[in-house]
Amino acid sequence: MFEGPSYVVPRDLPTSLKQESKQIQCVLKLSNNKRPLEEGEKLAVKRAAIEASKTEEPVKGLSNLSLAQTDQAEAHLPGGNLSDSNSLIPDLGRDITINCLLRCSRSDYGAIASLNRAFRSLIQSGELYRLRREMGIIEHWVYFSCKLKEWEAFDPIHHRWMHLPPMNASDCFMYADKESLAVGTELLVFGKEVHGNAIYRYNLLTNTWSTGMTMNTPRCLFGSASLGEIAILAGGCDPRGKLLKSAELYNSITGTWMPISSMHKARKMCSGVFMDGKFYVIGGIGEGSSAMLTDVEMYDLETGKWTQITDMFPARIGSDGVSVISAAGEAPPLLAVVNNELYAADHEKEEVRKFDKGRKLWRTLGRLPEQASSMNGWGLAFRACGDQLIVIGGPRDSGGGIVELNGWVPDEGPPHWKLLARQPMCGFVFNCTVMGC
Repeated sequence: MFEGPSYVVPRDLPTSLKQESKQIQCVLKLSNNKRPLEEGEKLAVKRAAIEASKTEEPVKGLSNLSLAQTDQAEAHLPGGNLSDSNSLIPDLGRDITINCLLRCSRSDYGAIASLNRAFRSLIQSGELYRLRREMGIIEHWVYFSCKLKEWEAFDPIHHRWMHLPPMNASDCFMYADKESLAVGTELLVFGKEVHGNAIYRYNLLTNTWSTGMTMNTPRCLFGSASLGEIAILAGGCDPRGKLLKSAELYNSITGTWMPISSMHKARKMCSGVFMDGKFYVIGGIGEGSSAMLTDVEMYDLETGKWTQITDMFPARIGSDGVSVISAAGEAPPLLAVVNNELYAADHEKEEVRKFDKGRKLWRTLGRLPEQASSMNGWGLAFRACGDQLIVIGGPRDSGGGIVELNGWVPDEGPPHWKLLARQPMCGFVFNCTVMGC
């Protein structure tokens, strides 16, 4: 499922965790060992792991992990073959083993899950990801689709690719407008089937797609964003094409949708971001006009109320410097938030802009990558991925094309894009989102 060399600890983890990489590698090597360790080897590995864990605070919740474990005695099968066992690593103990696995790159979890039933149950339970989030260990991967039924995932730290299983969706769903959203360990794809709106959910823990999820108010062309295990969807259109100002919150832990208070204005074709712990709905088209809305709506999770911010997002002005260009045929605003700073990609001028919170204006920083072409903003992905901005796109031709992934860690200077990856596939990006877990 994964391609490329095997890394154990991501390079963006805290320094204290990097220093433990050798001990964690010992754990993984021990897991793959098919012979019983000598007593000296057992003591050396266990001593190294214990020393590594001495400086760490105890991980809360380890004793409550919902593992389908059987008797530990099964660990000592004939020949020392751990792959047929239901135990973790008996030589280290369960808590130390889990404490080490929390610091492994999640791209290694697929291989770890194949060791035996206990490891597979641990990975699929989702508890590792919950504990990682509590400890502040988060890796961001980009998920995008350049083909109607296929999704790719890319790890920008280790430059690894993962091809998701194809979606078992109808042609109606495939060719309809779709939105995507990553929340917790799930990838949600919103679209339409013959009978109405539908949601396909990809589960990272099981590497499978499922359907059947429904919102309180089915919608499309909405603005959305996620914060950890929750996501907010606002605005859009209902199945009859009516503009909506309602909103709802999704909890990926419970798998439930909860209505929240409505915005002041109905809008569609808008974008959503989380910044400073608050949810913003930016841009879009309102009722009675095809011009881009310049006011922004901000939702406070603590108070449960919306606040209108006037003239935060500039309208697109024509070449005469006066007339406002219609936004009816354009993609929703290309926005991203890195370190609580808001950035936008201007697809027409091929520029990157940053919102100055103090002066309440947009400042042009520099150019987008050369290959970042689009059709009125469609086909180009502009996302925040950890501490960097990611642009996905490329030239398109009848022969197929190339898609490029470029990244830049924002600083005070102009953008200096770094080519992260290049793949032979259609350069038109249908959907894109980022999963951090």
